[in-house]
Amino acid sequence: MNSPLIQLLVLAGIAVFLILRLKNVLGTRDGFEQPPVTNQQPSRRSGREFEVIEGGPDLDIVDHVDEDSDAAKALAAMKRVEPSFNVTEFLGGARGAYEMIVMGYETGELSDIQPFLAEDIYESFVDGVAAREDQGLTIEASFIGVRELKLMDATFNEASNEAELTIRFVAELTSAVRNSEGEIIEGSTSQVKRQTDTWIFARDMGSDDPNWQLVSTDA
Repeated sequence: MNSPLIQLLVLAGIAVFLILRLKNVLGTRDGFEQPPVTNQQPSRRSGREFEVIEGGPDLDIVDHVDEDSDAAKALAAMKRVEPSFNVTEFLGGARGAYEMIVMGYETGELSDIQPFLAEDIYESFVDGVAAREDQGLTIEASFIGVRELKLMDATFNEASNEAELTIRFVAELTSAVRNSEGEIIEGSTSQVKRQTDTWIFARDMGSDDPNWQLVSTDA
């Protein structure tokens, strides 16, 4: 076999080898194939994904009481009379009022809290402070904080527009009673005690006076 023929056969073999290698690497396509699509945007869904239900429950109410309860109906009636009334904001204010009233009674400084007390509650506070003073007793107290606050009930008198909200507070504080010599005869200045109170606040909805008053401390 002459040299040119041998060279031709070698080249042909190399060509077949390269074609087979390319097919293994690239693969084969049968028929017409769509070119790959890059950066394809997701298809738009027709309509809105979430539908807003008109006339749904008032979350400001159902976050605090059961939706179908009498308390929920009373809160809704309060809002109809006074649309600016907000239950969550009221509870935030009640938290601050509780601390202020408790500390006002403990220290005997009642003038600042008088606007937030019904007349009979204020008079009972005055009597309590006076009794302590007559015995030469003083209270040293420190308020730590309200640990729990819950709206227990709500009532509304549609004839008078009077609303009442019952709140349960669980608070922590230190309290020590000292005698006239300054000796601690009850409590402690360092030992934290937990105190639970259920209070009722009342107000005429729609009135110009924005203050709720404490009308009961033993609900």
